[in-house]
Amino acid sequence: MSAVRTAARPSRFSLALRDSTTMVRRNLLHARRYPSLTLNLLLTPVMLLLLFVYVFGDVMSAGLGGGGRSAYVAYLVPGLLLMTIGSTAIGTAVSVSMDMTEGIVSRFRTMAVHRGSVLVGHVVGSVLKAVLSVVVVGLVAVAIGFRSTDATALEWLAAFGLLVLFATALTWIAVGMGLGAPNAEAASNNATPLILLPLLSSAFVPVEGMPGWFRPVAEYQPFTPAIETLRGLLLGSEIGHNGWLAAGWCVALTALGYFWSTASFARDPK
Repeated sequence: MSAVRTAARPSRFSLALRDSTTMVRRNLLHARRYPSLTLNLLLTPVMLLLLFVYVFGDVMSAGLGGGGRSAYVAYLVPGLLLMTIGSTAIGTAVSVSMDMTEGIVSRFRTMAVHRGSVLVGHVVGSVLKAVLSVVVVGLVAVAIGFRSTDATALEWLAAFGLLVLFATALTWIAVGMGLGAPNAEAASNNATPLILLPLLSSAFVPVEGMPGWFRPVAEYQPFTPAIETLRGLLLGSEIGHNGWLAAGWCVALTALGYFWSTASFARDPK
């Protein structure tokens, strides 16, 4: 009889999966009930896209060897897609900080809830929101003239995989920032570099056109190799060693964010 009861008891993995699924659903419902934060963060890359295309497009394209505004749209979009992920990650940091400071995590700790499911819910839900935001910005880019006719199905799949990996990496970093912040405002400030770094990368102008003293800042950061890899996959430009660098940055940031987040979450709640 006891053997039958033991066999019928759900496994630890199934319980963790059930709780994680519930937390993902909670994260997505929270975003639907409070859309202003997501929309405000999404507007930043959209406004930058429209500003640089319609205000600076003709001038900026001259530095790329001509081609007019359409050439600059093609150059600009990969960087803006990755900036969108960075912008979405700021909302993740704020959401995690709110959960930690408003008491809901303390309540979860008193319930029969798998502890890791809280973080998994934030990460998976935030990655899904980041992918959706990238799709929205991509549709805006297509509407104003972006085309990628030479990319094969395999290259499109690789580009999508890179975006998901990069979103996962930045999301784990944002979760760590949110857990370490005393309040939501501090979490937002801590995560600001995630949207500032693309401004200091090759997203808007080639690294070769930057002053010599500034080039290392643009080259030795995670966004530039990821942007150049995505640009190569979608537009057929040279990827070179950027593909390995982008993958390395994704793995390193994911590992750093994961261990940082789990260590912070294991401490007593605020």
